Amino acid sequence: MSSTPAPGTPDELHRRLGVSDAVLIGLGSMIGAGIFASLAPAARAAGSGLLIGLALAAVVASCNATSSARLAALYPASGGTYVYGRERLGDFWGYLAGWAFVVGKTASCAAMALTVGAYVWPGQAHAVAVAAVVALTAVNYAGVRKSALLTRIIVAVVLTVLAAVVVASLTSGSTDAARLDVGSEATPGGVLQAAGLLFFAFAGYARIATLGEEVRDPARTIPRAIPVALGITLVVYAAVAVSVLLVLGPDGLAAAGAPLTDAARAAGAEWLVPVVRAGAAVAALGSLLALVLEVSRTTFAMARDHHLPHELAAVHPRSTGVPSPRRGPRHDGRTRSCRYRPQSCSWPPTPSASDSPSPESCPA
Repeated sequence: MSSTPAPGTPDELHRRLGVSDAVLIGLGSMIGAGIFASLAPAARAAGSGLLIGLALAAVVASCNATSSARLAALYPASGGTYVYGRERLGDFWGYLAGWAFVVGKTASCAAMALTVGAYVWPGQAHAVAVAAVVALTAVNYAGVRKSALLTRIIVAVVLTVLAAVVVASLTSGSTDAARLDVGSEATPGGVLQAAGLLFFAFAGYARIATLGEEVRDPARTIPRAIPVALGITLVVYAAVAVSVLLVLGPDGLAAAGAPLTDAARAAGAEWLVPVVRAGAAVAALGSLLALVLEVSRTTFAMARDHHLPHELAAVHPRSTGVPSPRRGPRHDGRTRSCRYRPQSCSWPPTPSASDSPSPESCPA
């Protein structure tokens, strides 16, 4: 369908994010609630082969991240998966990918919001979840720079908590290097299962690609930001996994209900237990913020192409950086393709001479 904006409605976001902003948004997505919850089920699956599963998950994530970075640099528009499917496979597949993404991530938003509620106030988890969604939507409405600032704060808090757990574990008298040895109970199937569980914790790098329309110099920024964010996340996950294994061992980690909290207790740092719980709540909040950003940008991209109500493509002038007159088909000369696509666009049957775009209006 046509992507021509409605009169007076801006349809393109302003590029405000630099490399550090993009990296931190990726970190906020990846270093979320997963690090507090995924280690125990992964240990139950792989046993002493947990670290092998982590390495395997990192390799797969690295391959996927490289692909995402290249696609995002080639098509630096809001929408991520929706845009890539549309441009590479055709409108139908892009439409299908977009709807699947929006439905799936909306469910993820609900689950993560309830996770926040369960950490903050278990007795009123639903009320806290609704409040969290409303608050983060308001931050998103205030602009991507405000979201990036909040993400910086969340990442700083979570990294501080994780660093405290690592230091407390490594400096305690409860560590035993023999607990890192790979035993006979570690099977290939178990390691693969653990890798699958841990891979989802790395998947947040796609948030950077989804915000491609708001990144400055995307052809250079995105291919830099994604591997940096993934590399930092891998180092953090490895440090946490090693320190927890040294204190609890594979069996203790597998039986743990809250691995980082149990590790703090085993290390004799009881004072750290409430800090870890608070850190888990903040981490879940960071994951929810990233999900809200991602769903809103994909919805915006689909609405701009009339796959959702076009009113959802409206953008406040402060988010575009330019006034909001009617604009015709766009082409930036390097990274964005002309929005006129004769094989898929369906223009109004009786356009006026002033409004009707044509192939001649698109630069070669």
